[in-house]
Amino acid sequence: MNELQIKNHSIDSREVAEMVEKQHKNLLADIRNYNEFLTGSNVSPLDFFAESTYIDAKGESRPNYQVTKKGCEFIAHKLTGQKGAVFTAKYINRFHEMESNLIKLDSYMIADPIERAKAWIVEQEERQTLQLENSQQKQIIGELKPKADYMDTILKNPGLVTITQIAKDYGMSGQEMNELLHSLGVQYKQSGQWLLYKEYHDKGYTHSHTINITRSDGRPDVKMNTKWTQKGRMFIYSLLKRNNVLPVIEQKKVG
Repeated sequence: MNELQIKNHSIDSREVAEMVEKQHKNLLADIRNYNEFLTGSNVSPLDFFAESTYIDAKGESRPNYQVTKKGCEFIAHKLTGQKGAVFTAKYINRFHEMESNLIKLDSYMIADPIERAKAWIVEQEERQTLQLENSQQKQIIGELKPKADYMDTILKNPGLVTITQIAKDYGMSGQEMNELLHSLGVQYKQSGQWLLYKEYHDKGYTHSHTINITRSDGRPDVKMNTKWTQKGRMFIYSLLKRNNVLPVIEQKKVG
């Protein structure tokens, strides 16, 4: 991401400091530590925090950072309870505002057909990425709601399980269980991640978390994964039982 792209897709660390109710100098110290961690793990800090400066009231240059949406998500993961939920809502609204106000030359306005085609491809990629981010953020906000209500009891539960672990109780594969939950109107798949429909994403059933991956071309990236809470596991059990799908242990009892 070049300097202009960073500027158009980031917010000033001073604004972030206000959002998280922290002194700017303390947030700068946190970000510098984050950058050290990221650099040490071969992840580009520029995807999250870009060093910058601003001119203060005295006309002197002061350090700050341009914080991208990934950077805000990184900071949000360090917060807990209501404070984390409120900051997440604030920065999502802020980036949506920026995106709606961003003025650019639409592809249909470009005269050269080759450049027009290239611009159209970029627009479609950006639109798909934004749709995925919006869907993921909706689920994360839904998951943060019970987090604020129950003071992390559910989302910090060490009993978080994968869909594959749940599926084994039913003699199924994780893929089969995901498809079954999809057919029952619980979840849908977007860009490789299963996301809960609006009716369910604020019930405390799942917890999304970010993992670092390496693309086939060697580029570092992140991927969102969904795990189920014990509350979500009980929801699946009740739902499937109503649809005459029983875990293996109960099938044996019935037989």
